[in-house]
Amino acid sequence: MRALRRGAMVNVGGVTVRSVETATEGGERLLISHERAAALKLANQRAAAGARGAIALEGRFGRAEALAIADPALDLATPLKGPFRATAAPQAAAAAIELARRAELLPALFWDAGVAQTSVTADEVAAYDSAAQLVEVGRARLPVTAGGTGELIAFRSGGGGPEHLALILGKPVLSEPVLTRVHSSCLTGDVFGSLRCDCGPQLHAAIHELSGGGILLYLQQEGRGIGLVNKLRAYQLQDQGWDTLDANTRVGLPVEARDFRIASAMLSALGVRAVRLLTNNPEKVAALERAGVTVTEHVPLAVGAGPENARYLETKRDRAGHWLPSLAQAPSESSIGEGDRPNGDEGAAG
Repeated sequence: MRALRRGAMVNVGGVTVRSVETATEGGERLLISHERAAALKLANQRAAAGARGAIALEGRFGRAEALAIADPALDLATPLKGPFRATAAPQAAAAAIELARRAELLPALFWDAGVAQTSVTADEVAAYDSAAQLVEVGRARLPVTAGGTGELIAFRSGGGGPEHLALILGKPVLSEPVLTRVHSSCLTGDVFGSLRCDCGPQLHAAIHELSGGGILLYLQQEGRGIGLVNKLRAYQLQDQGWDTLDANTRVGLPVEARDFRIASAMLSALGVRAVRLLTNNPEKVAALERAGVTVTEHVPLAVGAGPENARYLETKRDRAGHWLPSLAQAPSESSIGEGDRPNGDEGAAG
């Protein structure tokens, strides 16, 4: 990931790539994610190239031209792109795009014929933050402002991924369903008090609820798994009028890239058999159950609503199905319907 961030060539499963974002010169082939291809209205090319997580665009691309294709912040300035000739990307191209996501870079890569000094296999990319390799790496006593003293436990994947944290508060009875919050990191909300989301209020309300005996899992999966830098890019798009889900896909990344198998592995390591889950998200309940966690009850956590995040919460309710009964059921004037999205034809292939 560091080599890709430096602009160096990296061989991923036999495919040699450079990041469009950090490269100093252009190239003859360009790999982009299926999500970005869809945002650019490249549906025909995407279908012709096959479903492998990435498509290859043929032709000589200067760095500025490639950035205009890759970076959604440039879509308004460069609305017409193409025409392109798309070809099937090799299987390893999907792993290369995944490596770019892990590196918090735009999911767009020059596909080169040169020799790379750094190599990684597709399996190594997949194992980077693998729940199957998760191990405890440290723990310490942690007094908290909510009252009492907790224990903070750090886990890390043997594949080299980031640290995920478990905060045990009070004295939960592990033989019974444990009140649990699975919280994905949100630096802007949790630390800086951003009003764009409800993450900070949810985190602090959860800690208060758990102080009587419960577990907080803090997963390093910023922006629903797209990373901090790409989340900031998505914020730019939200300011243009795109909602929080469409903003992710316009960047070229999934709406939901979190891996809740990590939470399941952490709970198993802690000896937790079943949970009462603090959440408003039905998909989180389903994802944890698919990962082997028994969820006996969902406990609402509806806090942090305000004028700055009204549309964000409406999108979560109306498009992602979150349980937010406190919000008015009619969409507010800030909501934009599917047919009214800003610059809906911008970025189409010419």
